[in-house]
Amino acid sequence: MATNVTVYDLDNYPDNSKTVSIDLKTVVPVGEEGDEKWVLQFYTSAYSDNDARTAIPDIYVREIKAGWAKSSGLIGIGGKFTLDTSSHVLGIQIDNSSNVYYVELETGNNMTGAAIADDMEAKIRAIPDSYLFTDTEYTSSYRNASVEYKNGKFYIISGSMTPYYTGSEKSSVDVTASGSDTCIDVLGFNLMISSESIAGTSIRESLVGSNYTAGAGSLTIGAGTGVQAGNALYITDGINGDYFTAMSGTTDTNVVIATVGSNGYDGISNSYNAIESKVQLLVENDPDNSPLPYYTDIDAVVRWGIKCMANAIDFSS
Repeated sequence: MATNVTVYDLDNYPDNSKTVSIDLKTVVPVGEEGDEKWVLQFYTSAYSDNDARTAIPDIYVREIKAGWAKSSGLIGIGGKFTLDTSSHVLGIQIDNSSNVYYVELETGNNMTGAAIADDMEAKIRAIPDSYLFTDTEYTSSYRNASVEYKNGKFYIISGSMTPYYTGSEKSSVDVTASGSDTCIDVLGFNLMISSESIAGTSIRESLVGSNYTAGAGSLTIGAGTGVQAGNALYITDGINGDYFTAMSGTTDTNVVIATVGSNGYDGISNSYNAIESKVQLLVENDPDNSPLPYYTDIDAVVRWGIKCMANAIDFSS
């Protein structure tokens, strides 16, 4: 039996309610050799264009993999950020769309992460309305995208759900810089992690504590990695990267590095700036592992489906 939910556009048409329905049913999808599949169905009798009476296609959910990208969470002072005219543009590419689309965020001093996330979400959802948008196949992926700020990190979640995090049918999010604009650094996306690029294994990491010069014998890092002599580590500033081994004398906040003078080679061949670089402790991983799904329960999936339907409805009449 279907469940009906009443939805509103309270800002523009508060008196015009519409109905979205959710149902659990079995279907036989093409390509499944006649095998039945249990799916969640989302549907509505409302239109996406009331004048043209354009029907909104039903959504059938078989998988709950929604691609995501999250910032490092290592930037920001008390959950606040300052964006100005030289640091307010981000490049966004969702799923397998062919182009990167740029969003201009509001500028201001000491803006809260939550306020920036709300603004970013609105700008990403508006991308399909731009005359520059050509990836119409992925309209829903942008229009139903979500942005959240929690635990000090920005999360951008694709508006699609697919069986894959990679490949031509992937659900994914990528964030890039716009020329010399530094918004990607200010918000921590220069050191981001995405569902497409990393498996769902908890990796201990910390920021570089003080500037490191290539060939130096020690590296200061933040506490918490539990690094010990003999451990393998990776250091990156988002551009350069080095793999190296912690040598004898290493502590949780000071890693001893191999040098030409002591060991016949330099453990780290690039220089790295404090705060702008991070170190990860490398651990054994399952090559068949996959990223943790952003949506982890039925409640979240149902709310996603209702959101997608509501975002497509024309509430004007």
